[in-house]
Amino acid sequence: MLFKVRPEDFVVKEILRVKPGPSGPYAIYQVTKRGISTLQAHARLASALGVRPSAIVFPGLKDRKAIASQFFSLQGRGPEEVKGPGFSARLVGFFHRHLSPEDIKANEFSLTLRMIPPDAGSALERAVSGIREDGLPNYFDRQRFASMTAEGEFPGKRILKRDAEGALRLYLTALSPLDSPSYRAFKDKAGELWGRWDELLREAPSPSNFRSVLTYLKDHPTGFRRALNLVTPRILTLYLSSYQSWLWNRLAGRLIREKLEERSVPFSELEIAGERLPLYLSLPEELKGELAEVILPFFHHRANFEGPEISRLAQEILQEEGLELKDFKARILEKAYLSRGGRKLLLFPQILGYELSDDELNPGALKMILRMLLPPGSYATLVVKAMAIRIAAQ
Repeated sequence: MLFKVRPEDFVVKEILRVKPGPSGPYAIYQVTKRGISTLQAHARLASALGVRPSAIVFPGLKDRKAIASQFFSLQGRGPEEVKGPGFSARLVGFFHRHLSPEDIKANEFSLTLRMIPPDAGSALERAVSGIREDGLPNYFDRQRFASMTAEGEFPGKRILKRDAEGALRLYLTALSPLDSPSYRAFKDKAGELWGRWDELLREAPSPSNFRSVLTYLKDHPTGFRRALNLVTPRILTLYLSSYQSWLWNRLAGRLIREKLEERSVPFSELEIAGERLPLYLSLPEELKGELAEVILPFFHHRANFEGPEISRLAQEILQEEGLELKDFKARILEKAYLSRGGRKLLLFPQILGYELSDDELNPGALKMILRMLLPPGSYATLVVKAMAIRIAAQ
């Protein structure tokens, strides 16, 4: 089974719970992007509109390898339409404030799975039916962890340990799958030139936030904390949320594993960002009812891990990471914060429908078009992985 062969094979549409009106201090746009990340679309829109990036807010992030329709808010008034490489946007109304993640009601997906053997169609249908019935663990998928280095380091963890220089070093040197060729070339040199801020500034891409950080370091060679706060706040927030989400995955995985093992429920595993996480193949009704009610807290300095089992597992993870709960406040940052609250342990996709037909790209094979609604922050790619694991286990 193949997935994401073409951008058209992964289509996502953001659905807002708020309704833009005819007037207001913030313009609301609907943007359609193709083959670029939300962060790339953000930078290109700011350039096309001639505004600072901080004047634009995207409440959600969408996959790069997709055709995605999502919303953003612009402080002030803009043109009716704006276009650029990989995106087009149109004005849909106005609002009294910037959009926030809480304004997203759901995401509607249309996924095309290809290269399905003709005799595997029924197995795929059973997998869809099983996920609809039993759900799956609501893990954060790999896209969430773009800031994780090849060595498994997180800038967010450095920030929580108040290691401003370490976090800056990762920002300036660690490669990301979202980096352009010019960014990759710069980062390759940044490690060698560390501390030689004049030379490194001359190598920095223009325009880029790297230049603001390095201009400050040129005049304040050890002012790492202030320099870190010159990094785009959205990037710093992503650093924190990436590490926080990784820890949530670990906690969720350990809790689910213990529950499954206690009842001798068979399960498989999948790897996400270096973690082997359990994925059940079916759930007894009693256990499903128990786990479906769990909302697992994010690690935060005011988090309340209720119940002896969850509290024990959270403490084990903190000890392994060399952190205490009081450390989960980004004390060295001025404009970026950790998320509070929690996340449902299980995900029950709302399957809107599916159809099997001939795969026009692979003669003799089938394709499935699957339509579903997911709550904000849940991953369609994870649903596809769960389907593939269920098919392999049949």
